[in-house]
Amino acid sequence: MELTAAVWSFALVVGLLTLTPGLDTALILRTALLGHRTRAWGTVLGIQTGTLLWGTLTSAGLTALLTASRLAYDILRWAGAAYLLWMAARMIVATSRTKRGDEEAGPETAPAGKDSLAAGWRQGLLTNLLNPKMGVFYVAILPQFIPEEMPHLAMGVTLTCVHITLGLVWSATLVGCAGVLGAHLRRPRARALLDRATGGLIAALAVRLAMSD
Repeated sequence: MELTAAVWSFALVVGLLTLTPGLDTALILRTALLGHRTRAWGTVLGIQTGTLLWGTLTSAGLTALLTASRLAYDILRWAGAAYLLWMAARMIVATSRTKRGDEEAGPETAPAGKDSLAAGWRQGLLTNLLNPKMGVFYVAILPQFIPEEMPHLAMGVTLTCVHITLGLVWSATLVGCAGVLGAHLRRPRARALLDRATGGLIAALAVRLAMSD
């Protein structure tokens, strides 16, 4: 496979993956819709840091352990599911406080409560790294797009950077759209509905991850 063809083919595959609604999209949108643009960008950067780590580890051959060791995969899978359930529970509990009229308690106790770049980065990074499917995806897909004559590690990291670039462009679109709609969704009732919907989605993804083989 020629270098140019490999890059464009990989970009098409990960581009479709990036556009598919999922946990990353839900987290970025929810955080940005609450008006926490700094934290939203922190979440974006954390997610992309995780992607870079997965791509680098895969290129170095380390993430093959996830496919070779059932124990390693299960430990990461259960840790990821527990973290997602914890996030979902915080969001849903916060909606009950908002419902009682405590307008400040809801967002401050929710994961997007503090508009901090570092807090968003930690949340995005943990969410990405505790998802073993990211590792398995890279183990299955990335090597297929690395030409035999190219250095495996360098080419793998280059392709990962293509994925990160597409992710940043899509995330910028999400944050921009959220900025337009955010004023209408930061009212107490709308915020509670947003948190219930996002918390429910994250809980469902956690259960799906826990039950996956």
